[in-house]
Amino acid sequence: MAIEKLAPMEIERRSLEIITRELGSRELAPENAAVIKRVIHTTADFDYADNLAFSPNAVARGLDALRGGARIVTDTTMALSGISKPALRELNCEVRCYIADADVAETAKLDGTTRADVSMRRAAEDGATIYVVGNAPTALIALHRLIAEGKAAPSLVVGVPVGFVNVVEAKELFIGGATPYIIARGRKGGSNVAAAIVNALLYQLVARA
Repeated sequence: MAIEKLAPMEIERRSLEIITRELGSRELAPENAAVIKRVIHTTADFDYADNLAFSPNAVARGLDALRGGARIVTDTTMALSGISKPALRELNCEVRCYIADADVAETAKLDGTTRADVSMRRAAEDGATIYVVGNAPTALIALHRLIAEGKAAPSLVVGVPVGFVNVVEAKELFIGGATPYIIARGRKGGSNVAAAIVNALLYQLVARA
């Protein structure tokens, strides 16, 4: 079998064509389709066509926040690294991750909690508008508590932590709630999925080079 030499954008274009073809007659909500296909493109996992849950108007809320210069916080440096920096700059958005900050680690030690928990508190104090969780269910649990206490009011929560302990339970805290969300139900997810969701939103607003 011959291997074609293709430019990156051509590889992506063909990949999305394959995804669309293999989805077949499955109907995706038009406002959510770009996000779902981007995640499938990132993971090669068609289960995401079924397990990505969107609150009503979640994509629209996320796009509005990005147009307004969103302050995004991630729970891992991997998710932060995967989000398109040129697109963020064009929209005057910023992305932060506090997980590796020395004072976050010290506070977590003193409080007997996780760095992810403290990171969400720090994000709320700094006025984050989009919360992106791809690894730590404790981050989602802490964020849910902060929302209930009136200390955080996200424009969008991307909740896709991966794993086995408290992962499903943390995600389900948001399902059906008032906070706009994009959640990967079940055990699947990851920082790459979290970044893919944010990029899918960004690419709807910014022309890619």
